[in-house]
Amino acid sequence: MDLQLTGKRALVTGGSRGIGKAIAFALASEGVDVAIVARNIGPLSETASEIATQTGRKVIAVAGNTGDDASVKSFIAEAASQLGGLDILVNNAAQPGGQRPVPKLAEITAEAFNEDMNVKVMGYLRCAREAAPHMAANGWGRIINISGLAARSSGTTIGSMRNVAVAAMTKNLADELGPSGINVTVVHPGLTRTEATPGVIHARAQREGRSEPEVEAQMAQANSVHRIINASDIAHIVAFLASPLAVAISGDAIAAGGGVGRAIHY
Repeated sequence: MDLQLTGKRALVTGGSRGIGKAIAFALASEGVDVAIVARNIGPLSETASEIATQTGRKVIAVAGNTGDDASVKSFIAEAASQLGGLDILVNNAAQPGGQRPVPKLAEITAEAFNEDMNVKVMGYLRCAREAAPHMAANGWGRIINISGLAARSSGTTIGSMRNVAVAAMTKNLADELGPSGINVTVVHPGLTRTEATPGVIHARAQREGRSEPEVEAQMAQANSVHRIINASDIAHIVAFLASPLAVAISGDAIAAGGGVGRAIHY
């Protein structure tokens, strides 16, 4: 299927590794020129060079911090300038979930809460606010927010709150920006294999006194397909949502965890 993305211009935050890197690669593979953003320019530049070499597309690295207004204004403007415009925004920069023990109520601090919400929720809003005018000027655009299935389950208080907030943001932005030709969607990954996964499995195996294959096998049982979803699996969904073919989907959430949980969502 031709996703009709050739020549589009995208910005992916949190693009140096993990799901963000996979998304940038998937978009570039479909003919998109991509700006990737993260705080550390070293790994970011390496990722940009790697994706450009593999896909033959223009891929640029722009250092930035989604938790800071001035930084967001700067990197959106720089990306739009270097790419010649902006058609697609993928909001992905956030504190990673599921890699550390979840704090209990008594352990939650205002600092931890504010940092998490500032980067993921307000950070997504900042990026959308700065990117939307570039898209509206062309009468077409896509904003895809990467959230998480903690929005649909308990067990991590701050994680659930931030992801529910991203879902609420998505529908509000979709309604406001839709008349300008901009679709806004949210993708909820569950447990996803990235570069960090081996370390997570190793730490859990050490903590529980089990082998790493045993731990991974148990983790894979948490969804309907009985395997850990890969970052590339998420990226394929995002590439479709970023395309003109996804015009019928806006304001809604796509669960991408391989069928996590037993609840029915309708």
